[in-house]
Amino acid sequence: MNTNWTDDSWQEEFLEMKTHKTADVRLLIEGPRGLIDSWKLGELHEEYMRLKNNKNL
Repeated sequence: MNTNWTDDSWQEEFLEMKTHKTADVRLLIEGPRGLIDSWKLGELHEEYMRLKNNKNL
């Protein structure tokens, strides 16, 4: 199994799905700088998955 850790296509798509706070936009564009940013990015990814699943219904 080969995982592409630099794939940021979900971030680009998520930025277009809704309006975000400035800090969240920075995080989605620039990536995490530390542990708390990583947690927040994971939280944003979960929100993206929920929105995407609801959109596909």
